[in-house]
This record gives sequence, C-alpha cells and structure tokens, in this order.
Amino acid sequence: MAIVNPFKAVRPSRDKVALVSSKSYEAYTHAELGAKLDFNPYSFLHIVNPDYKFLQEVSTERRFLSVHNRYEDFKRNQIFIKDKIPAFYIYERIDAQHSFCGIIGATSIADYLNGDIKKHEGTISKRERLFQKYLKIIGFNAEPILLTFKDDETIAEIITQEKKKRPEYEFSTTDKKLHKLWLVTDENITQKIRKAFAKIKTLYIADGHHRTASSALLAKDLASENENHTGNEAYNFFMSYLIPESQLDIAEFNRFVKDLNGLSLTEFLGKLSVSFTITNHGQQVYFPDKKHHFSMYVHGEFYSLYLKEDVYKFTDSLSALDAEILYRTVLNPILGIEDLSNNDRTGHSDTKKDIVSIKTKVDLGLYTVGFSLTPVTVHEMKEIADANLKMPPKTTYIQPKLRSGLTIYEF
Repeated sequence: MAIVNPFKAVRPSRDKVALVSSKSYEAYTHAELGAKLDFNPYSFLHIVNPDYKFLQEVSTERRFLSVHNRYEDFKRNQIFIKDKIPAFYIYERIDAQHSFCGIIGATSIADYLNGDIKKHEGTISKRERLFQKYLKIIGFNAEPILLTFKDDETIAEIITQEKKKRPEYEFSTTDKKLHKLWLVTDENITQKIRKAFAKIKTLYIADGHHRTASSALLAKDLASENENHTGNEAYNFFMSYLIPESQLDIAEFNRFVKDLNGLSLTEFLGKLSVSFTITNHGQQVYFPDKKHHFSMYVHGEFYSLYLKEDVYKFTDSLSALDAEILYRTVLNPILGIEDLSNNDRTGHSDTKKDIVSIKTKVDLGLYTVGFSLTPVTVHEMKEIADANLKMPPKTTYIQPKLRSGLTIYEF
C-alpha cells in the first residue's frame, strides 16, 4: 500500500515559470552556468548559488543559510507563490524522442523505511548526512524524487481526463523540451488518486537514492525535536514524481579505466579470454546489442567480448547484471579495482551524451580502455530492488531528468 498525498506546492508565477525552473545545478557546464546567472535574474540557480555575484568562499553552513535567505527573497518578490489548496500536479515533458507524464505528490517516509518504496542503489552515509543538513537549514525540496510503479489503468485514465483541461504551465526550454503542468485540486479526483496508489503494493526509486535517504534522516531528526509529533507533519513525506514503468527510459553507462594494471595488451587479452570469447573489430565501431555481450576499445581498436556462460556462475539477479559481470570478471580480478564508488583510476559516461564517447575519451588519452554495456531493463532493476541487492555505482542513466524549482515542497 503506497501512501501518496496532495500538498501545497510553492511554484513560480505563471509568467515567470520558463525563466525560473532549471536543470539540476550539476547538469550545466561552467560557461552555461555563468550565462544563466549573469543574464537571467529569475533563474532558480540564483537560489542554489546565492553567492555567485560576490564570488565569495563561505562555510558550508553559511552557504546553506544563504540558499534559504535567497529563497525567501524570491517568495517576498512574488516570484514564488504557495498554493492555497493541496493538489496533485500532473507533469508532462515532451521532446523529439520521448514523452513522459506522471504525477507529482508527497510520498511517505514510512513507506521508504518499511520497504514499500524500494531502492536498487547503495548510498554513501557522508553524502546522506550532508544533504540532510542542507535540507534542514533551507527548509524545502525543489526537485522531486523519481519513483516508478507498475502501469495502472485507473491512474492512467485520471491523467488522460485531467490533460483535457488547460494546463497551468506550458512552456519550452532551450534544450527543445516542452513542459506542461496541470493542477488537480478537486477533492473527488485527489481522493481517487490517493486510493489508486493505495492499491499499489510497491514503488521503486528510479533516481534520487541519496535525496530519499537524506529525507528519511531529516524526518527522524525533526520528529525527535518535536514534542507534539503526530506523523502527519510535512517532514514525514518527500516530494516525488511518480511515473509508470513503461515510460522510463534507461540508458547504459560506459566504463573507463586509466591503465591496464601493469599488463601488456597481449597479457590483458589473455586474461580476458578465460571468461570471454573475443573478436577484434579493428576500427569498426562495435556496440553490444545482447545481454552479457560487451564492447571494449583499447589501443585504437574495438573488440567484442562474449561472456562464456559455462565458465561464469549466475547465483542471483545481481550476478546476472552486466555491470556486475564486468566488475567480477574484469575490473576487479584483472584490473585490480576494488571500490567503484571511490577510485581515481575509473570513469564513466552515459551514452545519451555521446554515443562514441568510449572511443573519444580513450583516443584523447584520458583513459587506456573503455567498455560499453547494454542498458539495464526495468525488470532487472525491480528484481534487484526486490531482492534487496544493490547495483554497482553508475549502472543506469534514467530519464526523465527533472527540473528544479517547478514545484517546491516545504517542511
């Protein structure tokens, strides 16, 4: 049973929404960020980077407090306005390749803690605690967690009917994406949405594992400080964008390593041949199209690696994941990589950015060898989450990537 509630979002005024909302801070290059901050006074980036114009180095706590203060400035200037009635928010994003549509609501921390909201990635406690501190000081969350669920006819029909109405927002962004947002405030409809989600046994985190874990830490912290805690306070929930699993778009991450761990190419290929059937494709670009097949680019040539399934042992859903297979057969035993989450010899890139980045990065001398994998499927992601297992870091690149500052959740 999933608890999903409407809430009173803080949102940009209709005339400024296209100027206010932004991609995640990390998604911009330094030049892009500077341009946004220099020429768009309404950008949400001014809130998350409040000291930009002063070019000051400040303490972490001071920076977080500045974020809070800048956010309050935006509210005082009516750039952000809080809704008076709790609502669900239907959000649709359309581009040349995909259309995504789901519901923004407040999901339950208790569901996350008891396992009704499942995760497929591990988290780093240091990052959890830092973001918890950030949330506590600033007092809001500006980017929803991406959750997915098994396609549901009732929810789909509600969305279809609500989309027949005029959207509250309809705007395009410079990355050629169209954004639409509908407010659902009719109590009869919001109750239908709540009841429909209550029939869904499990939600899955697609993107936002650290932010979810930090929200859970914050809820525990604030509850301990509240003598009148009831469990219904805003901090007991976190803002999520809930989307049917059929709409998720999952791309793979390429893997890169800076050296061959002291091995010559001949020695390296010899060790690989224990677990793989190897074919040299020379300059012909090769990308795998089947599970347990890999592309490798090293010393200016592409190789296909086909796993010898009579040699490798499949023991659970994680062992069958291509990213885990690569780690168990190549990265760890041959290249000597222990920890993928904290290793300066490795790198990664998603193929959404550059389909030939595996060749580009190696040819530039940034890395010695690169590997390309097939994308993880939704089924694989759910299997691993259901088994309470964790994928290796940077295994999935999941779309849609959500904008910041479109709807804001205060606690």
